[in-house]
Amino acid sequence: MPKNATAGVENNSQLQLYKKNKLWTKPFILVIIVVSILGIISLFTGVYDIWGQEDGRDMFFITRVPRTVALMLTGAAMAMSGLVMQLITQNRLVEPTTTGTMEWAGLGLLAVYLLFPAPSLVLRMTGAILFSFIGTMVFFLFLRKVKLRSSLIVPIIGLMLGAVISAVSTFMGLFFQMTQIIEGWFVGSFSAVQVGRYEYLWIIIIVTILIFMYASRLTLAGLGEDVATNLGVNYNRLILLANGLIAVAVGIVAAVIGNLPFLGLIVPNIVSMFRGDDLRSNLPWVCVIGMGTITLCDIISRTIIMPFEVPVSLILGTVGAVVFILILLRQRKSRRLR
Repeated sequence: MPKNATAGVENNSQLQLYKKNKLWTKPFILVIIVVSILGIISLFTGVYDIWGQEDGRDMFFITRVPRTVALMLTGAAMAMSGLVMQLITQNRLVEPTTTGTMEWAGLGLLAVYLLFPAPSLVLRMTGAILFSFIGTMVFFLFLRKVKLRSSLIVPIIGLMLGAVISAVSTFMGLFFQMTQIIEGWFVGSFSAVQVGRYEYLWIIIIVTILIFMYASRLTLAGLGEDVATNLGVNYNRLILLANGLIAVAVGIVAAVIGNLPFLGLIVPNIVSMFRGDDLRSNLPWVCVIGMGTITLCDIISRTIIMPFEVPVSLILGTVGAVVFILILLRQRKSRRLR
């Protein structure tokens, strides 16, 4: 091939890579505008009349603003956790719900309630984070022992572990007469969010910054232990760091909001279909679309049977289950075409 042609191909590939990694593109700005509109709709959606009541302005800042902020932070946290887990496990069907991480967080909350009557939010968060980290590490230890690593085996292992932990939590709840705590945790909802009950969710911003700082190394870890080690990455230490960040994000959400299924599965898969698997360039997209997804589901949950409210976990679970099946069918179709 002539040198001029080779140089042209290289310049073209570099230009395409630059366009892919460029953040402030028209589609990304459009997504931000759509999510901002959803946030405004969330601020003014609800049964309480903030315009006609005397304390409407106070209620707006006590409940509506904290709820919308909590939606945005929670959506970013769960979508980001799913993206990191899918990358380091090399599996599209992995996220906190399909690995048992959320069930471990629920067990941590139950353990805190058993040890400390009427625990504070900090204690609940600590227990959820600690058990989330333990559960994620147990999942990865199981994964290392499994030689057959098909796309279905990995989430099946996680679902089985989650089912076992959920059974343990249910037994402990029945034995110690604390089933109400378990039931309240499984029904993830933002109805109780108000000033003084959501501020710890701001820690998620720190987690996002740390993940962005280690994005390149985490992308290398997604290539496998042997490749990452040959490229100079301390694979085991990086996996510990990733699991720790995931545990913090999931633990905070579990303690403040509750169980939010499939959010970490839907968003990263949608983004990866169009943008590939580069964590650094995909992370802003995943966070923003995660915000929009959960905000839209919460608006539906508040309006579908007004003046009553459906738990947002019900909407997420329904949508997530459909997307989960579609991903399975898509992977099956791609195998047939090979």
